[in-house]
Amino acid sequence: MVRHRAPGSAHAHDPPEVVDTLHGRPVPDPYRWLEDPDSPATRHWLAERSREFEREAAAWPLRGPLAERIRGLVRTELWTPPRHRPGALFTTVRDPGAEHPRLVAVPEHGGPARTVFDPAAEDPTGRTTLDAWEPSPDGALIAVQTSSGGVERGGLRVVAAASGAAVGPPVTGVRYSHVAWFPGGEPSFYYVRRDGARGVRGVWLRRVGDGAETLVHPCTAPATVPGVRVLGGRWLLITESHGTGHRTDLWLADLAAFPARHGPDPRGVGLRPVQVGPEAETEARLGPDGVLYLRTTLGAPRRRLCAVAPEDPGVEHWREVVPEDDGATLDAFTPYAGPDGPALLVVRTRLGISEATLHDARTGARTGSVDLPGEGMVHAPEPTPDGTVHLAYADVAAQQRVLRLTPGDPRPRPWPDHAAEPPDPPAIARAVLWCRSPDGTRVPITVFSRAGDARLPAPGPTLLHAYGGFGRPRQFGFSATVLAWLLSGGRYAVAHVRGGGDAGRDWHLRGSGRDKPRAVEDLVAAADALVDAGVCARRHLCLSGGSAGGLLVLAAAVARPDLCAAVIASAPLADMARFERLGLGRMWTREFGTAADPDDFAALMSYSPYHRALDSAGQTFPSVLLTGFHGDTRTDAAHPRKMCAALRAAGRGRGRAPVLLRYERDVGHGPRAVSRAVGLAADAHAFAAHRTGLAGP
Repeated sequence: MVRHRAPGSAHAHDPPEVVDTLHGRPVPDPYRWLEDPDSPATRHWLAERSREFEREAAAWPLRGPLAERIRGLVRTELWTPPRHRPGALFTTVRDPGAEHPRLVAVPEHGGPARTVFDPAAEDPTGRTTLDAWEPSPDGALIAVQTSSGGVERGGLRVVAAASGAAVGPPVTGVRYSHVAWFPGGEPSFYYVRRDGARGVRGVWLRRVGDGAETLVHPCTAPATVPGVRVLGGRWLLITESHGTGHRTDLWLADLAAFPARHGPDPRGVGLRPVQVGPEAETEARLGPDGVLYLRTTLGAPRRRLCAVAPEDPGVEHWREVVPEDDGATLDAFTPYAGPDGPALLVVRTRLGISEATLHDARTGARTGSVDLPGEGMVHAPEPTPDGTVHLAYADVAAQQRVLRLTPGDPRPRPWPDHAAEPPDPPAIARAVLWCRSPDGTRVPITVFSRAGDARLPAPGPTLLHAYGGFGRPRQFGFSATVLAWLLSGGRYAVAHVRGGGDAGRDWHLRGSGRDKPRAVEDLVAAADALVDAGVCARRHLCLSGGSAGGLLVLAAAVARPDLCAAVIASAPLADMARFERLGLGRMWTREFGTAADPDDFAALMSYSPYHRALDSAGQTFPSVLLTGFHGDTRTDAAHPRKMCAALRAAGRGRGRAPVLLRYERDVGHGPRAVSRAVGLAADAHAFAAHRTGLAGP
């Protein structure tokens, strides 16, 4: 067999041997041909992998039962926190059994919801997703973003809230754009182009009626992501993110400076710097008192809240209102009109569990706490003019619900009033273990099990999940997949490794860039600790991660092939020599480093799963299930394709563990139809059950 030919492939002609030389080091890339997703050779190879996957999956006893259980758990009504506009609350709801949520308007003082936009009605195939939406200040128009086939780059259109009819020409080629409506005058809105594929990257102002556009703020720095908001109907906030979770630059402009007779001409408005240059991540919201409140890592690794007058918003004028908490990260907040004046709802996360407190916005003094339904996750708080705050709550055992917190009442109530009462959740136990990484750092591990298994009397099948990227903390909301696994008798663990945000900004930076190998070491230490503590034996352990987490679990498995029985890597990064050339990798050099720098390159190659597998001929690896999505424009499905080929080649021989690729078309990295999500989750966890010995209830 030709050395660079992937097992199972067939070529009319052998592809050329590819060896790059980077910083004086030869870097072989024998499966570069798999980067072309639509070549005849790749399509043939993928067809072989699909047949192989189906043959293996047919023997997994829990494939059907897990799918049925997951379908039952998600067959509920799912609301999101509403946004208030005069006379109505706009929100989304996914009906039981529906494939996608629909955008609806709920009368402010009660009444049935009215559908404004339904992606399933527009595209009965289920390939189109509702990616984002934003109502105009008067609620008459809504900007709606959709994409199809999972590519996450689609169209932005304006529809009339009353009829759903299109208004004006659409915007094409946008990717998860912010939309901020210009207050008053002829309908116009700001939006962003993130990648410059169809126009200059930056913030644009667009007139609804004829689609005329003006560039407001070009992004000139490399690999930054623009953002835009209009605060309080007056202040234009423009942001640039320099690497997710690393640094935000913010500017503010007073839209009241626009002469009404001239309309929204951005050229006459001066942008004042709020924060430009410091290595800090900052988010701004305007309070009902006209004060700008900022959640920031500037001077506070776990984040604090500051306040400043928007007329003079520079960092030198910031005043701390709510200080940093040494044991929890400040992950969300909103100003609102409290019963005794301006107030703040503050949400912190402590090892995945949310805590919500109330504060006086003027002094920062704590005035109370929110009585949450359990140990779970709070996110997306949205205030209304009367001081009511809607927020989303979910936990490991309970599907997301919307809660309404009225001024003066510490106990939130369900919203909307007619929302279905959630069933009594099953009893799930949570425990925290600690391990020590090779450099001496203590790393926490959260372990969930059925309440009757709380003492973990004997080792059992366990999923160990990790993400460890972009400063994102793990928050324990609802996952039908995780709950189905627990109810089937398995255990679910999360390693809070460095690179994530579980212990603040420092924790993130200590596992990013050239220190990314520390995150891999943390995960290996966590797996060893679970075995040592008797939670599971090696043969019972399956590592699981997606995207940046998929990179992590693959890196751990190729570094320590004896670590576990199986690995699930969903839409992972794998080829760290070329990640910048694939998907959105060029935007992530702050997180991983760049192959153009010799020291960064050395760190990348020290853990790059693809290259470690290429250098491991004859090595016995755990069973591996990779998932890839043809429409993945984020990480790019070339990574799982190439990783699958490398692992298969390394493990050739009798008795090797299976290396499987579950590959889907017409979906991508982001949201998908419910039935597609259920199928993916059931297959992945049926694989884990089969490889770890989980027999089911």
